[in-house]
Order: sequence, then C-alpha cells, then structure tokens
Amino acid sequence: MSVYLDHQATSPMPEAVKEAYLEALAVAGNPSALHGGGRAARALLESARERVAAVVGAHPTEVIFTSGGTEAINTALKGSVWEHQRQQGAHSPPVIAATRAEHHATLDAISWLVDQEGVQWREVAVDHEAVMELDSLQEALDSGGVTIVTTLLANNEVGSYQPVRDIAERARSVGATVHVDAVAAAGYGPLAFSEMGVDALSVSAHKLGGPVGTGALILSRQAPTLQALHHGGNQQRSRSGTMDVAGAVAMAAALEVRAEARKSGQERLVALRDRLKDGLLAGSPHVVVRGSLSNRLPGNLHVTVPGCTGEVLLFLCDQEGIQVSTGSACQAGVPEPSHVLSAMGVSPEDAWGALRLTLGYTTSAEDVEHVIRVFPSVVERATQAGLAGVKS
Repeated sequence: MSVYLDHQATSPMPEAVKEAYLEALAVAGNPSALHGGGRAARALLESARERVAAVVGAHPTEVIFTSGGTEAINTALKGSVWEHQRQQGAHSPPVIAATRAEHHATLDAISWLVDQEGVQWREVAVDHEAVMELDSLQEALDSGGVTIVTTLLANNEVGSYQPVRDIAERARSVGATVHVDAVAAAGYGPLAFSEMGVDALSVSAHKLGGPVGTGALILSRQAPTLQALHHGGNQQRSRSGTMDVAGAVAMAAALEVRAEARKSGQERLVALRDRLKDGLLAGSPHVVVRGSLSNRLPGNLHVTVPGCTGEVLLFLCDQEGIQVSTGSACQAGVPEPSHVLSAMGVSPEDAWGALRLTLGYTTSAEDVEHVIRVFPSVVERATQAGLAGVKS
C-alpha cells in the first residue's frame, strides 16, 4: 500500500488541472506577440490572471506571475530593499523584521541582503508553537527604522497560523511594507488578500496541485514600487520575462479546484488529521506534537520522536510505503536539526527526531489507518537505531 503524506512539499495534480494544462500547452504563441497566436495566448493569460485574483481576493492588476514561491518571495524582499536604497540612498539602510522560523526562501534572501546590501535584520521571537510574538515585533518596530516586515501566513513545518492582521496593523502604523509568505497556506483557507492589510503575498502552484515552476506575487496597487530581480522586457509590473501561459492557466485551475475541495472537504481533512494525531499518540505515547493544536493548517501534523532521527523515521516509513518529510533543513546534502524547532526552543536532541506528515484532500481514511498501524513498529526500529551519526 502506498500512502502519500507529503502534500506540504508538493501536491499531486488533479485530472482537471492536467486537462487545463495540456489544453493551454497546445496554444502556440508568445503572449507579447501581436499575431493571432499571440493574442490567443494573451487572452488565456489574462483570463488566468483574473481567475487567480478572484480566488485570492485581489484585483487582476495585482497578480504578477512568477516561476514559483521562491522568486515571489525574493522579488518582494529584494525589490523592496532596492527601491528603498534608490529613494533614500546609502545613509538610510533598510531594516527587515522577521523571525528565525521563516521558510529558507525568506531566511536565505534576508541573509544575502544583510551580507551584500548592508541590510539590518531585526529578529522577532516566536513562541513554543512557532507563532510570532507580537510584543517582540512591537519592540523591533519601536526601535525605529523598520522598512519591511515579512511573515508566514502559516508555518510550513509545524503548521501554526500567524496573526497576520495584527502583524500588518502594527507594521503599517510605522510605515513598514508588509509581505506574507502564503505558499504553505494557500488552498487550505481563504486568503482574502484585500482584507489582510498587507502589501504583498507569495503563492506557489505546485503546493496546490499545479505545475512546478509557476507561482505568483500578489502586489497591492497601493504598495510601493518594487525593483525587478531581472530586466529585459517589462512584461509585467516589477518583472521581466516571457510569461508561462500554460503554467498560469494550470495555476488558476488548481486554485479553483482546491477552493471547491476546501468547501466540501475541510472538516473531513481536519478530522483525518486529528484521527492520525490521536492514533500516533496512542501507539507511541512519548511522541510529541509540535505547533498549535487549535490554530494550524488542516492537514498538517508535525511530531518529534525522542531518541530518533527524522531521517531514519522517514526511511522506515518509506519502506512501509508511507511518504513523509522530516520538515528539517538539508543544506548541501548535510542534514541539520530543524531551524523552526530551534526557534521554538526545542532542544537539538529532540529536534533531530522531527517528522512532518501532511495530508491532502485526496487522503483517505484507509491511508490514515495504515499509518497508525505501522507507526509503532517504525518508532521501535528507529529508537533502536538511536542518534547514531548525529553531530553533537
């Protein structure tokens, strides 16, 4: 039996999305060309832009198609920094407020900006559930000079939702630009971009059942200008490059399919997630659930198993036909404890035993029961292997 519980990494493409993708791939024409093929491609592209905007609660002119969530995040952060530098000069270095529990697309972009552009990083604390501490954010803002605040909508590892509206309200009160990484959360709850009070929001198609290599940056019409990452055509606001028409169409279809699935299947997904949680804890009582128990992504279950490594747990699950993730960073092929768990205050020893199981709307009750049945054996064998090979 094969059970796929890694939807947070990438979600399988539904048949309706495949059909829309293939149909759009058959249209031959650059959307910037003036001939009939180009106009047909442009029509598909702009229709997709309108459909994406409708689902995320934005205006079509606010949708900028990108190559994925990473590009969207980098555009939001680097583009904002470069625009600030253009306007203010070197005498007023930009300041970014962010936690250590962000996705690496954000953390690595900030680190690059600190090293290469002289940006200051004002770190904001998270609590034991990986939720941004508003008092810590307020301290960062009160210190003065913060130009950008960036946050996840929901943590991609432990699933905890962030108080985005409160974050935005505090950030906007000091004139800071606000970016939200919604890559992990899109499709699992309403985005309502126009109601968030933020300037920019990043999403990725393949997390929703769309194609890899497609995403979008939703940029408010009232937001400050963003400098582009690359130049050569100005095909979109703050982005150059020929647009992927088929990818945009498939992303729009994936968002729509996911929105319908959420309407009819959200309660079922939460129930399956909770059944999995209860079953794992009953079979292995020393397992610890990480993240918020009451305000998390509906399909997210993140656990740590004392005395084990996530890599061994993952390997043993894979032998049982269960595909999961460790949820930890793996930089240049070298496993490391989860930076999210570290930011939450979890000890390195416990952080090594992290496992992320993420369900999707296609996950069945049989899938969940299979995992519950075999997990005690997986934990027993992983415990026997212990922490061998782990760097202290």
